[in-house]
Amino acid sequence: MEPAAAVVKLKPIEATPETFKEFGQVIEASADGEEFGPHDAQLDLSQGTPRFYIMHLQDRALEFSKITHHSSVTQCLGSISGGVWYLGVAKPSIVDPNKENKGGNVVQSRSGHFFVPPAVEGVQVFKISGPKFLKLNRGTWHAGPLFKPDTTMDFYNLELSNTNVVDHTTHDFKKENAKVFVIDE
Repeated sequence: MEPAAAVVKLKPIEATPETFKEFGQVIEASADGEEFGPHDAQLDLSQGTPRFYIMHLQDRALEFSKITHHSSVTQCLGSISGGVWYLGVAKPSIVDPNKENKGGNVVQSRSGHFFVPPAVEGVQVFKISGPKFLKLNRGTWHAGPLFKPDTTMDFYNLELSNTNVVDHTTHDFKKENAKVFVIDE
């Protein structure tokens, strides 16, 4: 039997280019005809066929215990309506065991890459509101999109066609750390 999980309350941080830079990018509207530059999503879709689709989500409570990363692709998420949503994140922790000594914490994923599990203390929650989207760096741990209960939202998602089959590594904080995160909004 699993031990009871302790609740960790997290205050959300508004996602801005400055606050989110360790995890990826916040992309906001730019003038039509503006040339490509650092304000645009810096994508890595080189490991397969890109997939751009709309996710229909409902009842995504403001809590989580599992967090996921993708080692082969950047990912973009955004609310189609521009409504308020939340994303739990932790810094990428993919390692090359031949180059980096991370002690006994290095784990090999089902897809073959090596990583260090995210630390409870390293988890943050971002609030995303308005007409913008997030580009997650390769390996950024993420939980969500999450939003207020009894709500339905549509999100666009850009990843690879097989990301959720061959590049989906999950850490379960409830099982491994006896913790559950709740967004304190």
